This record gives sequence, C-alpha cells and structure tokens, in this order.
Amino acid sequence: MAKRSIVPFGPQHPVLPEPVHLDLVLEDETVVGAIPSIGYIHRGLEKLVEKRDFKQYVYIAERVCGICSCGHGMGYCESVEKVMGIEVPRRAEYLRTIWMEMSRVHSHLLWLGLLADAMGFESLFMESWRLREKILDMFDQTAGGRIILSVNCVGGVLKDMDGGMLQGVLHAIEDLEKEMKPVIDTFLEDYTVQSRLKGTGVLSRENAIAMGAVGPTLRASGEAYDVRMLGYAAYNDLSVEPIIESDGDCYARCEVRLREILQSFALIREAIQKIPEGPIAVPVKGNPKGEYFMRIEQPRGEAIYYVKGNGTKYLDRFRLRTPTTSNIPPMVEMLKGCQLADVPLLILTIDPCVSCTER
Repeated sequence: MAKRSIVPFGPQHPVLPEPVHLDLVLEDETVVGAIPSIGYIHRGLEKLVEKRDFKQYVYIAERVCGICSCGHGMGYCESVEKVMGIEVPRRAEYLRTIWMEMSRVHSHLLWLGLLADAMGFESLFMESWRLREKILDMFDQTAGGRIILSVNCVGGVLKDMDGGMLQGVLHAIEDLEKEMKPVIDTFLEDYTVQSRLKGTGVLSRENAIAMGAVGPTLRASGEAYDVRMLGYAAYNDLSVEPIIESDGDCYARCEVRLREILQSFALIREAIQKIPEGPIAVPVKGNPKGEYFMRIEQPRGEAIYYVKGNGTKYLDRFRLRTPTTSNIPPMVEMLKGCQLADVPLLILTIDPCVSCTER
C-alpha cells in the first residue's frame, strides 16, 4: 500500500508568479487530493468604498490586479453607470472594447511566456514576452500607461484615439499577428510542449460545469460560454464567437488561449472599422442610489461586479467575484491523479490571479 503524505506547495515557488498555497495529499509521487488556502495576501480593497467616493474608487478597482486592470475598471464603471442610469457615448464603448481586447492579448501572451518558463522552454518564454512588449507599447501610445491604463471613468473614458492613432494600432496588430505564427506553431506542434501538456489535468465538460469553471478553463472542456456574447460595451456590434476545444487537458487550455489572441486581433480590427464619431464621456450628476450586478469576460474568464449605492458619494458595497475564485475548485479536481512534477504546470493552466482573488 502506498504511503500517504501531505506536502505544502507554496505560497512561494520558483515556477509560479503568484503566491498560491496548497496542501497536496500524495501517495508516493501521485497527487490524490489538494486543499487550497485562500487569503495569504488579502488587502481589503473592497472596504475602501467607505474611504473613497464612487469616482475615486475607479482607481482602486483597477488596482485589484495589474494584468486585469482595464477590465476591472470597465466592470466597475459600467455597474455604477447602470445604477445611475447614465448612457455612455457609443464611441466610449468602442474605445473600452478596443483596450479590453488589447488587454486580453497582453494577458494571454504573459501567460504563454510563464507556461513556457514552467516547462523550461526559455527561448519560447523570451519570444512570448518580446511580443507582449509590443502590446505594452500600444498601451503607452494610446492610454499613457503600460499596465494600469486609468482610462475608464464613470460616464465614459478619459482619453480618445484619433484616426492616426487607430491606424497605428491596426498596423501594430498586423505585424504582431505575423510574428505570432511561429510562436503558435511551436506551442501546438513542438514535441516537448505536447509531451508535457497532452493528457495532463483533464477536466470533463460535466465537471467543468458542475464546479463552476469559467473562461478558457471552461471552454477548453467543450462548453461554449463567453460573457462577451451578452453584448456589453460594443460587443453587440462585433462578431464574437466562443473559442472552444473538447479535450479538457492542459494542451486544450493552451490552444484556446492561442486562438483567442487571434480572435482579439480580429475584434480590434472590426471595432476600429466600425467606431463612430462623437463624445467620449458625459457629465455625471448626482450620486448612485440602488444596486446593480454586472458581469464581463476578463482574459481569465467571467468576472462579476456588484455595487450598491445609498444616494451619497460613498457606496454602501462593492463586491467582486474573480475568475480564479471560480476556477480553484476545478483546479483541485484536475490535480487528482497527476504527478507531483506536473503540479506547477497544471496550476498555471488555469492562469491563476491570486491578487484578484485575495483582494
């Protein structure tokens, strides 16, 4: 009979960029169970609605997580706008969508580099992050920041993109798309990548749905669910189709994200072609009174925002459920039966964002 032991994994680990903490139950080298511990870096950001008014809180919401900051700012602003009955200018909605899709590319490229690093594929890591730098340069040119953009505000956006800037974005993504091809081919066809990812961490469609998986983790198990299809911001004018795979393993989750990068390029092109003229923000008068529940598709999956106003400039409540919160139970299920050596790689394939989860 195999001897059982409990091995702590994290919160510091040389492979993982996030302070994930798990207690792994092992039989020899095989994982038979995992117990997650949440809250190691809790920062109490939701409590700050009592200290910062609803306009100032946009900047707090963006700092829940750096990589997801554009989406957090947009989700929070749209929630408050719905409470206050503010109609955001259509151009502002298109600009939010363009920045959001650029953020999706940025997030996926960052993740691909970390995945390559976890496999010891250093040249692939460096190439993924070299391409990510091009997206950061586009952020810098269009919003003035490389990670935290701070372009969303209640009532619209703070910065516009003129025709020359939009054309520059088009040229940049065309070049980026060409340079992505060898990276995609390597991730999908290289023997080393396939040997580490195929058949590892399988999550069935039934388990993915039952355990509440979201984003690429859910779609890689064959479920065609993408919150962008609800049509918030400018997505109701764009050709959004869920990217799905059916194998449910680490390789499938990698493939979904690679295909989503190409989809984001297409959505940015379409948005730039269709973007209307007009103002980028409207005046905001009064204070929020009421509550609203908003969901958006972050790069890691569905994020849920809840705001409650009492008629003063300070909100009663802001709540956020992040994609990683939803993907931790499926991750624990995936870990069962894998080898100890595959644990870091498997955890990475849900693209964990612990700073979001433990805000």
